[in-house]
Amino acid sequence: MDTEEASARDTWLVIPIVLGVVLVVLFLLLRALAAALLVVGAVVLSYLAALGLGTLVFHGLLGFAGAEPTMPVLVFVFLVAFGVDYAIFLVARIAEDRAELGTEAATRRAVAVTGPVIASAGLVLAATFAVLALLPFVPMVEIGVVVAVGVLLQTLLVAPALVAPMVVGLRRWIWWPGRSATRDPARATDEPVTVTAERS
Repeated sequence: MDTEEASARDTWLVIPIVLGVVLVVLFLLLRALAAALLVVGAVVLSYLAALGLGTLVFHGLLGFAGAEPTMPVLVFVFLVAFGVDYAIFLVARIAEDRAELGTEAATRRAVAVTGPVIASAGLVLAATFAVLALLPFVPMVEIGVVVAVGVLLQTLLVAPALVAPMVVGLRRWIWWPGRSATRDPARATDEPVTVTAERS
């Protein structure tokens, strides 16, 4: 009971601090509050999904009586750190190419260039944490399973299938306020780029 109470108190203290610090760092890096909020929201969503899937595994497959009280906050710190890193690779690349190509074409290029790297890193990291599931210690098993699931969700699903499409869908507001005034004069409407080859 003491552990549960202390863990609950730590959770309500650590999670807001981590989110606040990450949001500030992302805003300073991207100079776009909307993009920073999108990245943080996507990471939190993947964390909640990983917790849900992990709970199904614990109760349905492994038969655990419950979850370790300290597991949610520890997993949150891991997944936020990893998830934000992967999202920064993607969104920062979009921001770099956006002025030249427009948001839609820049997003396509960013997914094509960073997608394989992010997916490979996610698979390696998920496999590393999955090894913890082999230990005869329930807290380590739970942390390993949830972190592995969360990393796979972030790298294979959230980044390419959620963050990237939302950047395109919100392209008129996603770079507010720092980059909102930066527009490509050749493609002011942010239309996709079409490249044609000339015959010699």
